[in-house]
Amino acid sequence: MDIIRFIKDWTLPVSMGTGAGLYLLFAFTPALGPAATAMAPFFDAILPLFMFLILFVTFCKVDFRKLIPVRWHLWVGVQQVVFVFAIVALVLGFGMRGQHLVLMEAILTCIIGPCAAAAPVVTSKLGGNLEQMTTYTFLSNFITALLIPVCFPMIDKAADISFGAAFLQILYEVCVVLLLPMLLAYIVKHGFHRFHRWVTGVKDLSYYLWGCSLMIVTGTTVKNIVHAETSAWFLALIALLGLLLCIVQFATGRFIGHYFDATTEAGQALGQKNTAFAIWIAYTYLNPLSSVGPGCYILWQNIINSVEIWHYRKRGMEHAS
Repeated sequence: MDIIRFIKDWTLPVSMGTGAGLYLLFAFTPALGPAATAMAPFFDAILPLFMFLILFVTFCKVDFRKLIPVRWHLWVGVQQVVFVFAIVALVLGFGMRGQHLVLMEAILTCIIGPCAAAAPVVTSKLGGNLEQMTTYTFLSNFITALLIPVCFPMIDKAADISFGAAFLQILYEVCVVLLLPMLLAYIVKHGFHRFHRWVTGVKDLSYYLWGCSLMIVTGTTVKNIVHAETSAWFLALIALLGLLLCIVQFATGRFIGHYFDATTEAGQALGQKNTAFAIWIAYTYLNPLSSVGPGCYILWQNIINSVEIWHYRKRGMEHAS
């Protein structure tokens, strides 16, 4: 029972540790090499399915009539834009190149990335407003869709990206990741009541699905770090900057939110990022090494999430998700 209690209390670190450990086991055990090669496409394919299921379960609990913008959405969005243009200004002002540019790109991808699709799951467990977080998740993706094609060509001349093409590509990603599970959840909620009651009746279902997806993402992150063509100290520097940035974004979001009685919601909105998406844009439009930034950020943000959930559980305030 103590082991089960520990796993429930620290689901996210356990998932990250398991994902990292399994990757290292398969990567550095020659006998397991063929199995790792065979399973790689499977894990690549199953991760989007996990994200789809997480959002479907979460949206089944949403009151769709309450999906409207509120005041803290504006100020958190403004803060994200300010952070992004501050980094761009530093790059242009100091004419950064080489490793300095890679560092800034690693930081930028962690800021410009949209709010994580799983952020409503954590917010719900912390007693926050599920509908407000779901609404901001949509708004954040559109902010990102506007910022990327404007900023990336300014800092990296190799970022061959047109505004229209980038906007449509990101808009497509948003539709696949967010709209489809929301549409299905709406249909199930209003047309399949028995199935809807079963889905919403399974305690913490979306949370544990998220833990499974996090295990896969962590394994991929460790793979990127192991195969990064740079020195260990430079990787450590990227990881340290990612930690500092993660703390700053969570703290800034909570500071904004306390003015609107939405401390939890605003903190998660600004601090919890869609790092899988950030890794993709780093690989696609910037120096691939910059993807290590969001790869490390996912570890830091989920450690913070775990501490928050543990704190709320200890106080007897945790909500099911």
